[in-house]
Amino acid sequence: MQAGALVRKLSVLTVNTHKGFTFFNRRFILHGLRQAVRDVAPDIVFLQEVLGEHQLHAQRFAQWPACSHYEFMADSIWDEFAYGRNAVYPHGHHGNAVLSKFPILRHDNRDVSVGPHEKRSLLHCVVQLPGQARPLHAISVHLGLRESQRQHQVDLLCRLLQDIQPGDPVVIAGDFNDWRLLAHRKLLDVACLQEVFGKGRGLPARTFPARWPLLRLDRIYVRHATAMHPTVMPRKPWSHLSDHAPLAAEIHL
Repeated sequence: MQAGALVRKLSVLTVNTHKGFTFFNRRFILHGLRQAVRDVAPDIVFLQEVLGEHQLHAQRFAQWPACSHYEFMADSIWDEFAYGRNAVYPHGHHGNAVLSKFPILRHDNRDVSVGPHEKRSLLHCVVQLPGQARPLHAISVHLGLRESQRQHQVDLLCRLLQDIQPGDPVVIAGDFNDWRLLAHRKLLDVACLQEVFGKGRGLPARTFPARWPLLRLDRIYVRHATAMHPTVMPRKPWSHLSDHAPLAAEIHL
């Protein structure tokens, strides 16, 4: 892409990295996951359950990277990245991240935890797209496992969206854990979002578990933008790289 060229469309991918391990944590597969993401070559990557640090794992696994997992995945491809920790424990921490080929002007990690036991956050990045007067708001999401948690967290997400300048394009992606589709309906009705699979198929895609997807947990939502070619990543190789099937889409501005 030429410097300063007007960007009218971009590709996005959302992946729950499961901290770089296979289902049930049997094998460390971060290197394979990184290559699979690079093969898709999206402009912006939304990550959930990505490790910022884990001192014990770094000692146990020979291929453990010397940097954070999000920096390792971004290296030499995505020059810009942001990370928001939402779970801290004695040996490290993990959270959400956004990798971008475009400049990230600023980012804010909003704590939306409900209670002390399940930490969650919304990572809001403001991205400058070449030639566009309005910035893109990219929000990486990982909501709670309990319905009461998700209701509160969706309310906080809606408040965040109210603070965004009217007319600015928004892409929200991640693991919503919303198998009953209650959060989905609220995001459509209250926040005026569109889910990328909803227009053509009526419902979000089935993404969990990756090998035999039954539950519609992962989503990509847009506002003041149009989504084209929504795709569930194929089982090979993805079902061996994450417990969630990743989603991709082309976003037109």
